[in-house]
Amino acid sequence: MTAIVESLNFDALHNRSERMGFFTRARKISGWLAFRLQQQGVSFACVRRPPSALPVLEAVGYATGPRPSHAELLERLAKEQHASRYECSNLLAADEYQILSVDAPNVAPDELKTAIRWRLKDMLDYRVDDATVDVLDIPVDKNAPARNHQMYAIAARNQMIEDRQKLFETARVPLRVIDIPEMAQRNIAALLEPEARGLAMLSFSDEGGLLTITHEGELFLSRRIDVSADQLADDSPDARQRAYDRVTLELQRSLDHFDRQYHYVTMSSLMLAPLATSASELRDYLSSNLYLPVEHVALDKILDLSAVPALRSASEQQRHFLTIGAALRHEEKAL
Repeated sequence: MTAIVESLNFDALHNRSERMGFFTRARKISGWLAFRLQQQGVSFACVRRPPSALPVLEAVGYATGPRPSHAELLERLAKEQHASRYECSNLLAADEYQILSVDAPNVAPDELKTAIRWRLKDMLDYRVDDATVDVLDIPVDKNAPARNHQMYAIAARNQMIEDRQKLFETARVPLRVIDIPEMAQRNIAALLEPEARGLAMLSFSDEGGLLTITHEGELFLSRRIDVSADQLADDSPDARQRAYDRVTLELQRSLDHFDRQYHYVTMSSLMLAPLATSASELRDYLSSNLYLPVEHVALDKILDLSAVPALRSASEQQRHFLTIGAALRHEEKAL
């Protein structure tokens, strides 16, 4: 595989794996411009983080046109949004990578990725030599005896990664990071977490549902739920009921698993990401079937949205939720 530009890895970069020496911390940055390629166009969001203030959403939007290519749309956006001024990232679609839970191998840090690749050999439906692999450590109980713990391995086909790099190069976008939705959602959750307590977050798009559980800014659990935003908004009450039941069952199973696996983390609530329709109905249904309080994510409480009045719309918040999360990426200078 060809060499990858600085830190063009999956977003395992910002968890404790950095402190273990797997990755190098980047310089402090003032803003990220994130792009998410979708079937009919390109979603983008730009976030700047001023010191001692709410992160500022400087721009957000969706570019499309009469049969344009992603390269044409990206090139246009790069000019309009002055991409060269920002650190740029690309948020992958759910079918472009796999995130797999594996036992952490007992090896030196510089041998970790090799050991993880070996463990993935029988878990991928293609040759592991054809995969780009990154790792994400899942923190363990600091007060428990040392033991093997879990890690997330993130894998994508080399050819897809190379094609994506070429696409952004062609569009003259200085791509620095390839990101995944789990970490984008983690970035938003980190702004909402109560001190010393865990937070569950649930979002929906045309790709289905995404559940994450975070604690102290770290991703502990992620689950995909095979229910799309359109199914939740179905005109038929019976169809919506079936969708709600499937979501509830998956949440109950996931939360029970989390309680058994990470009993030392006390959960605070389930945060429901913006939905264009049925948001209150779904919240009420989940509240009556889960032990956790269920609340709506209010982006205006954690972000300065004054520059993007379009984000007053719930449908626009839903459309750009994960792209905004990717643009919330935050890196600091190493100590």
